[in-house]
Amino acid sequence: MEQIALLAQWDRNSDCLTSVMQTSAPALKPTSPVRTAAFSRTDMFSASHRLACKSLSDAENKKLFGICNQCHGHNYTVVVTVCGEIEPATGMVINLRDLKEYMQEAITELLDHKNLDQDVPYFIDVVSTTENVAVYIWENLQKRLPAGALYKVKVYETEQAVIVYKGEETAPRASACDLSTHGIIRD
Repeated sequence: MEQIALLAQWDRNSDCLTSVMQTSAPALKPTSPVRTAAFSRTDMFSASHRLACKSLSDAENKKLFGICNQCHGHNYTVVVTVCGEIEPATGMVINLRDLKEYMQEAITELLDHKNLDQDVPYFIDVVSTTENVAVYIWENLQKRLPAGALYKVKVYETEQAVIVYKGEETAPRASACDLSTHGIIRD
């Protein structure tokens, strides 16, 4: 079955319709709705660190970071959220086993029971704040997950101190789940 389509050309100078052309086009098949969802998985790791900027003196670091300038540890909780189309055949946004494996490789194996400042090369020149831990996790997960799947990384340093990271803000990213701004959010 063919459908007839009318193509019109508008002349901006005269502000009127200048020509109409009739074309035939194949009939459009009804499409099923695209269903998207966000899926989150939680993991935990324990690590120690000391907040200090190499460019500051000991006194300045103590003043800036207070008690956190001493070596101390946390039992971090990480919530990773992926977003995408629900695959009609499987009913999943992502295979849970795959996400579990990616998180094991990108988080647990690299950070669990480590001194972040001494055992993780990334933090040699980067202050090991929870914000930077979230960025580190994001970057490691991005390498493993399908392109565009990672939506946010939420890191709980404590129950009261939570960081949400949604990637860099260099360009707006169309997400199937949300078109909000990206970056670091303190909950």
